[in-house]
Amino acid sequence: MKPLIIIPAYNEAENLEKLIENIIQNYPQYDYVVINDGSTDTTRKLCVAKGYNLLDLPVNLGLAGAVKSGMKYANFYGYDYVIQIDGDGQHNPAYIVDMLRKMEETDADIVIGSRFKTNKKPFTLRMIGSQILTYAIKLTTGGKYIGDVTSGMRLFNKRMIKRFGYNMHYSPEPDTLAYLLNCGAKIEEVQVEMNERKAGESYLIGFMSFRYMAQMLFSILLFQWVRTRNEV
Repeated sequence: MKPLIIIPAYNEAENLEKLIENIIQNYPQYDYVVINDGSTDTTRKLCVAKGYNLLDLPVNLGLAGAVKSGMKYANFYGYDYVIQIDGDGQHNPAYIVDMLRKMEETDADIVIGSRFKTNKKPFTLRMIGSQILTYAIKLTTGGKYIGDVTSGMRLFNKRMIKRFGYNMHYSPEPDTLAYLLNCGAKIEEVQVEMNERKAGESYLIGFMSFRYMAQMLFSILLFQWVRTRNEV
């Protein structure tokens, strides 16, 4: 197996060093690449100064564009698996071995590092939104239950690397999971524990979180049905 960790990073200079040093020191069996998504802080400068493996995007492409760039990088260099983790340090690389094992045992196309595979979701507005998306996917995919649809910790096999890298409408969002399930993809979850973000904040706050929910529900419930189905 040849796995690559891709780390999309937009203005994560305060969080990246601890994450990358942890990977270098404790998980040398994995290659990694930081995808600097046109950051306006010192993310690029930090990576260059520390000698981190860096894919430096000249402009901000957003998460979908950053992940697509990472998938193309992985395909070009012949990686068999891609593990996507966030640059904010929430995702613990210790769980990657469990995700790889689950993929091997189940022949899954995607394995999600899930906060809610065995644990219950807390009763917060954000988690209520997550549960609505979970049930929207279950409703439209013949009953497939994905507990942590918004988790940014995901493992992709070779087929998915090529799809996410070279197909225009593939984004690392819940609506793509619903679409892929209806194309015959197999998606599994592994229970993980996630860290709290130490610095910065998620872009999904306030109005943006409501807008995101509306977009995802529209895409899951309506838009995916007019997309061309490419069987996995």
